[in-house]
Amino acid sequence: MSEFLPLLRRGIRLPPSGWMLAGMLAFYVLAGLFGRDPWKGEDAVHIGVVWHMLHHADWLSPDLVGRAFHEPPLYYWSAALTGKVFGWLLPLHEAIRLASGIWVTLALMGLYYAARELYGEESAAASPLLLAGCAGLLFHAHDAQPMLIALAAYGGALGALAAIGRKPRLTGIFYGLAVAGCLLGTGIAPTLPLLAIAPVAWWLSPDRPKALHTLLIGLAIATVLILPWPLLLLSLEPARFHGWLATELAPLKTPFSIIGLGRFMSMAPWFAFPAMPLAAWTLWTRRHNLAAANLLLPLTFLVITLLMLAWAYRPREIPSLLLLPAFALLATPGSLTLRRGAASAFDWFAMTTFSLFAVVVWIGWSAGVLGWPTKLAERALVLRPGFVGQIHVLAIVIALAASMWWLWLIVTAPRSPYRSLTHWTLGFTTLWLLATSLVLPWFDYGKTYRPVAQAVARALPANHGCLAERSLSDTQLASLAYFVGIEPVAENSAAGRACDWLLVVGDTRRELAAPSGEWSKVWEGSRPGDRREKFRLYRR
Repeated sequence: MSEFLPLLRRGIRLPPSGWMLAGMLAFYVLAGLFGRDPWKGEDAVHIGVVWHMLHHADWLSPDLVGRAFHEPPLYYWSAALTGKVFGWLLPLHEAIRLASGIWVTLALMGLYYAARELYGEESAAASPLLLAGCAGLLFHAHDAQPMLIALAAYGGALGALAAIGRKPRLTGIFYGLAVAGCLLGTGIAPTLPLLAIAPVAWWLSPDRPKALHTLLIGLAIATVLILPWPLLLLSLEPARFHGWLATELAPLKTPFSIIGLGRFMSMAPWFAFPAMPLAAWTLWTRRHNLAAANLLLPLTFLVITLLMLAWAYRPREIPSLLLLPAFALLATPGSLTLRRGAASAFDWFAMTTFSLFAVVVWIGWSAGVLGWPTKLAERALVLRPGFVGQIHVLAIVIALAASMWWLWLIVTAPRSPYRSLTHWTLGFTTLWLLATSLVLPWFDYGKTYRPVAQAVARALPANHGCLAERSLSDTQLASLAYFVGIEPVAENSAAGRACDWLLVVGDTRRELAAPSGEWSKVWEGSRPGDRREKFRLYRR
């Protein structure tokens, strides 16, 4: 034991760099990708689209249970690839989610290099730590989520534009890859800020001829990479192409919304915490030097992105992800120049908050698995009827290791401008890892449609033929397809009207009623703990 004491006392080095920084960020990226089903919401939808792509070998355009899903294909291609490569080792949905980990990693790397160009080597690690520490990113970074490609594209493009005019060929390549990836991954609207910031980057460059050279290289590369897919789609499936183009252009035909702008701005303080208040601190402390290129580039990009969101999107969490890279870059100088009292307060807030939440997670695990505290165990069972907690040795080992690591980090982190930021981001990550190790089965039990899908499959005979559906959401359709391989057709379609089986969902008698004619109810059920949403299966 004595030989390990010097290592324990040595602690970590701040600012983190090299393998230490890579290990911290890898810890963040991987925590939460595994050990759970596709959850209700976009996670299940996008996994269902990838499942259809793999199951039917239809790689040209995304489909959801055989219906056109008018989104760009890049995320689904990457997720299908990780599903094929790692599907033998992991459950398919976890192998698919690895694509999200790859795109988040690229976003963190891009911001690191952008911060290094803008603020110097000593400040570079702060930007990826700030992005990873944003409260709004944590859940979506570990879901199957195409918008993560835009995060990677924004990070890569800002990194390239920060070096514009200095390395024209290399930065032109990265800028072109970012524009192409954004358009093929998330569509036209999120790509507009990448195009709109280019003239600003050119104007800010100290060497404008080289900067122009960089932009021309980038736009040429982007054009070459983008054109093949839409041209091939137009040639082979023109209806799909026009449907995709109409879907992409529809948000851009809406009027600019001042109300939407206000709602996006009102979401930012918590969604981008702590990056937004730290970005505000940066702007305040450097208010006499806002025209400096290292501030004006991310600030202009933030404003352009915010205006694009108010124009093309309804105020929601997913599009708000696009604000985080610019906030993280703007917050970088401020996070490292906090006054001593503010830095200490932020540090103590991070340490006490995440330590307290870690204790709460352990108590929650004890209630769900050991039945103590009794009142909490009874409440947990009311929320998840039928859930039976089990002891998983590997999960407990991971949670114990994470808890000990967090305590070690608190004790050994040296005084440094990075201390509070490191505690915040790694505290967030530790809490998420504890939650996904200890109480994930309880959450998973109530957020997956696996029980419903399996119950429907048991109620249907082996050769049931056509199954129609009424009012099923994309999440429910994707879950049926992924878990049991059932792809129902719409009731109001020609095929649906001829089906002898009908699955309906609703929360009122009218919504759950059988259609006119000779129909009999075969099965009725719902997700565990869901008292409103009910499913019924009818046979003609």
